[in-house]
Amino acid sequence: MSDTRIVRVASGQGFWGDWLEAPRRQVEGGPVDYLMLDYLAEVTMSILQKQKERDPRMGYARDFIGAMESVFPAVATRGVKVIANAGGVNPVACADAVLDSASRAGVRGKVRIGVVTGDDILGRIDALIAAGHQLANMDTGAPLASIREHVLSANVYIGSTPIVQALEQGANVVVTGRSTDTALTMAPLRHEFKWATDDWNRLAAGIIAGHILECGAQCSGGNCMHDWRTIPDLANVGYPIAEAASDGSFVITKHDGTGGRVSVPSVTEQLVYEMGDPNAYITPDVVADFTSIRLEAAGENRVRVHGITGAPPTPFLKVSIAYRAGFKAVGSLVYSWPDAMEKAQLADRVLRERLDRLGLRFDQVMSEFVGATATHGALSGDGHNAPEVQYRIGVRGADRASVERFTREIAPLVLNGPPGVTGFAGGRPKVEEIVAYWPALLDKRAVSTSVSIVE
Repeated sequence: MSDTRIVRVASGQGFWGDWLEAPRRQVEGGPVDYLMLDYLAEVTMSILQKQKERDPRMGYARDFIGAMESVFPAVATRGVKVIANAGGVNPVACADAVLDSASRAGVRGKVRIGVVTGDDILGRIDALIAAGHQLANMDTGAPLASIREHVLSANVYIGSTPIVQALEQGANVVVTGRSTDTALTMAPLRHEFKWATDDWNRLAAGIIAGHILECGAQCSGGNCMHDWRTIPDLANVGYPIAEAASDGSFVITKHDGTGGRVSVPSVTEQLVYEMGDPNAYITPDVVADFTSIRLEAAGENRVRVHGITGAPPTPFLKVSIAYRAGFKAVGSLVYSWPDAMEKAQLADRVLRERLDRLGLRFDQVMSEFVGATATHGALSGDGHNAPEVQYRIGVRGADRASVERFTREIAPLVLNGPPGVTGFAGGRPKVEEIVAYWPALLDKRAVSTSVSIVE
């Protein structure tokens, strides 16, 4: 007998810092079975690792605790399940914080949390290198050993399998570290429909559904270029929902009464986001073929997605590594009409000459003229007709003291540089540590995940 159910997976966060109201609105706005919350990006992992260094109880996306507080009634009384990668580099501490919050809300016995670990390989790097895993930079080919002493965090992108295992063990909230964004949607569909681990077409469909949902309202009217002036009520934008069937087809929609728009163009724009090779979108679970995707309008704010095909995954997992790469500072001044661009260009020449006379040397000095040439560069022309220009200059280098000295050379231009400064935006620049990204591959056999249940 065929499975005719429809499983509804709602997206409630597209990144750490997304709309705090979205999770509650998703579970209160209409029927949903699962709420997926995506918090992690490459830079997020390094930020969380630095937080954990300062406090071992930190290292997770703290916004998640507030999100859970807003959806506890739906989880405890209506059976909505929540899947989130909010655990960052400390999923155990994240789960503990959720339980503490559940106690305060009086639902402690009704929240069963599956905690997925194993993605964090920071403590295993030396052993992995010694075992012959070079963790070479995917862009340059350089071995990780060349920057080993600067490594800040290292996390493997894990797939949907451990999330499925947590759901099979009765979890109604699943917290992971660095899972793939797509796994947060793929896992509940695998669990509900019992898709086989080699059913490549259905698994690929789950990945595509996850890819469409992973950026929140970006597929339901937010950040949408197509007819953007006509998208209704963005202040009340509805976040997307995937209504999935067992055959792998699904409909992208949103709750009635919400703003925004779900259309073939809006879904298409999200599909090409971070797509890479359209013939081979690689994930730990399956390789999805984006050229097979078929989209069709299926009613107001409804897009049907079907026809998706997939292939077996590769033997590798991607590793997101962050490392310390020196220091930077960025400062700015705003110059007004007339001749705003010429004033900003003169300020740039004066400042660079002063830095040179001070003997300050940097790995990079970069200037932008916002309002004239910053966004499109040479395509913008000479920018001389701009009524105002924000002059931004940044430096980066290994020597913190030199970068600190740079920050003291911008303010004097207000009185001893070109005329027409209208604002010293942000005050004296702040020296920041640079965290750089190192993508690598690792044999799947070197990684094992585990699932624990806490309640």
